[in-house]
Amino acid sequence: MKNLALSMLFATALATPSPAEQLATVGGRSIDRTEVEKAVASELAELESRRYQVLRDGLEMVVSEALLELEAADRKTTVEQVVETEIFAKSSEPTNAEIQALYEQHKSTLQGAPLEEVRERMIDYLKQVDLAARQESFLSTLKKKFPTVVSLRPPTVEVEVGTRVRGPADAPITIVQFSDYECPFCKRAEVSVNKVMDTYGDRVRLAYRDYPLDFHANARPAAEAAHCADAQGKFWQYHEKLMASDSLSTDTLKSVAGAVGLDRAKFDACIDNGQHKDAIAADIAAAEKAGVNGTPAFFINGRMLDGAQPFDAFKAIIDEELAWIAARAK
Repeated sequence: MKNLALSMLFATALATPSPAEQLATVGGRSIDRTEVEKAVASELAELESRRYQVLRDGLEMVVSEALLELEAADRKTTVEQVVETEIFAKSSEPTNAEIQALYEQHKSTLQGAPLEEVRERMIDYLKQVDLAARQESFLSTLKKKFPTVVSLRPPTVEVEVGTRVRGPADAPITIVQFSDYECPFCKRAEVSVNKVMDTYGDRVRLAYRDYPLDFHANARPAAEAAHCADAQGKFWQYHEKLMASDSLSTDTLKSVAGAVGLDRAKFDACIDNGQHKDAIAADIAAAEKAGVNGTPAFFINGRMLDGAQPFDAFKAIIDEELAWIAARAK
């Protein structure tokens, strides 16, 4: 067993070269692993995320099997009998109201098929949902009976918060948002972000950083305008109105400044002179280093969440992080 462990460690060392490893030379110029990994950072981050998900699914399966075996031994019976007694025997037939509700929910994708034609499929689906819910509930009970601690952690990326932050510095959850004021998906994601802040309050610290896309002509001027608002201490008020605005013209940027009570003379001079180009460039560099290649992108305690995700996607990660933090504190 010891030899096997040493062999695995040696194989891992061979499979994980030094970041400075030279991968190619072109006309005398050396190209090392660090340069290549930087160029494909987002793809590597996605692969790591997929690998974690596969590991997590596998771990959940093995943990579930172990819990059922312990319960079966405790009852002096078989795993199959435990599953039959606690899950299958307690399942119920879907009601007509549940079948009708499911049909109405998916009516548009059924291409006009009448309910009676798809009724059996609806029943099978609802039964599977019911069994899955009962299994999850039973396993949750077993995890309390047989104390279960999951140590597997998702891949994380270290991302600096920057200067535009709301929420307490000691909040257990930090969300770093990379966004673009002209991006329609970013505007859609604001609904989820606002709900997160309303739901979790002081448990979340939110940082906003710019990632204006090249093909959005108004994104960079809007980002500069937001920095000018920040210089007068009113970034978040200005940010909220920009995200809600259909226009990002220069006139709009300046009129919004007046609407949130900025000193117009200072703001106009700031936006006309492009005083915050370096700050935006720093945000873009941080985004690219973290593997961002589109907007919006979020890092929740370093865990990447890509795209205009619904509130539930944020909630799933935040609740996991809070639970993990609480477990560590015990």
